[in-house]
Formats: sequence, structure tokens, C-alpha cells
Amino acid sequence: MDDAGHVSRKTVLRAALAAGVVVPSALGLARATAGAAPTLTPSCHDGDDETPPQIEGPYFKPNSPLRTVLATSNTPGTPLTLTGYVFGLACKPLANVLLDFWQADDNGAYDNSGFTFRGHQFTNAQGVFTLTTIVPGLYPGRTRHIHVKVQAPNKPILTTQLYFPGEPRNNTDAYFDPRLLMTVHDLPPRSKEAAFDFVLDVQQGPPGPGGGTTWTPGTTYKPGDRVKYNGSGYVCLQGHQAQQGWEPPAVPALWRPE
Repeated sequence: MDDAGHVSRKTVLRAALAAGVVVPSALGLARATAGAAPTLTPSCHDGDDETPPQIEGPYFKPNSPLRTVLATSNTPGTPLTLTGYVFGLACKPLANVLLDFWQADDNGAYDNSGFTFRGHQFTNAQGVFTLTTIVPGLYPGRTRHIHVKVQAPNKPILTTQLYFPGEPRNNTDAYFDPRLLMTVHDLPPRSKEAAFDFVLDVQQGPPGPGGGTTWTPGTTYKPGDRVKYNGSGYVCLQGHQAQQGWEPPAVPALWRPE
């Protein structure tokens, strides 16, 4: 939400997805808004610039396994589930984005001979990713952090790190950047859930409607309303005012294909 109290597109998207589709619980951590989707703003007002890069560090290894689960119930450490979105510059989610994660184990050690606590994945059609892991341990000179490389299809790689709030070493780690803090909540009895949204330097122009389109920007739609977009039919899932960038194919939480 910006200084004038306007709700951002990303806020509305999180609220819409939470209300319209089944998503992991942690997706509501960062910006979920209860109730019906408010009028959308014409641009992104979350105060988010592009996600800042950070150093790769000495422990990156290419060719990590394709997987979203880096830890099981028997893995030593505090279980952690990290979820979030990857957005472009127009605050619209990006599908098929590569995220390659690596981190230390509970003792602060990296597996440099194998691929323990290493894995890559891709965002789904809604731009969502989920990582099941543990809270990484500490080692000399660093606060707790998770490394990641993020790459949209045919775009440059963003290499960065994610941090945990409330860590004493955040004050002394030379690489710590508060813009890269995750939102972290405790889950009884001993787990944590975290959320973080990446914003990539990817231009996202509004798609123009083609033939056979009855969907119209500025129209207020109610649940159950039916429209056509580029010849395909859609049913409204929740009330909202249509605006450019929120065409039925782009926001599956608001529109269901017929």
C-alpha cells in the first residue's frame, strides 16, 4: 500500500488468488487483503523496485536437481516453507521463471560434493513458487541467508540472497540488505513459513484484445458474469472493476475459462 492509502496491483492479486483459488497458506503473508478486490491502481505502488542483486558467493554449483523439496521431516533443523511470486515491471506474474536455490545445512555447512540443500524449479502459470527446506545454520562472518538465481525465459539472470528478520547478525553482516528480508511466521510446534516476491526487470505491455472480445476495461463485473476474450469464454469468480493488465487470461483468480 502506498503513502496515499492506495492498494497496489500486487496486493489485489494476492487477495484475489487467496479468495479465488487454492494456494499455499504462506502466500497470504506479505500483502494479503481481506474482502472483495478493491479498485485497481494503474501502476505498482508497493514501493518495490526491482529485486536487488547480491554476490553469488563461493558455494554455487550448476546442474542442481529439479525439485521443490530440499528437506524432509527427518532432516535436522527447523522446517521452513518459502512461497512467493515472481513479478515483472508491470506487477503481473511471470510463468516459467527459473529459480535455483542453494543454502547451508543446520550446522552452517554447504554440500560441495553433492546437491544437498540445492535445487531448481520453475514458477507455475500464476507466477508462484514454493520451496520446502530448513532454516539455514550460521557460519563465521554471515547471518542466516538463502541464495537464489532467478531467470525469466530468455532474460538475464538475477543472483541474490534472502534474509531472515530479527537475526542479530543482520547488524554485522556486510552483505545484508533489508530490501531482501523475507516475511517469516512461526508455525506450531517448530516450523516456520516465509514469503518473498521477486520483481524482475521484465517489461510487460498490456495485451490488446482480439476478435470475439466482450471483456471491457472499466466495467464492473459480478460473480457469474460471462465474457469473451480473444474468442474464448470466461466466468467471473469475484466482483471487481476491469482494468488493462487484468484481462481474463492474465488473472485466473478472477476469471475461470468455460
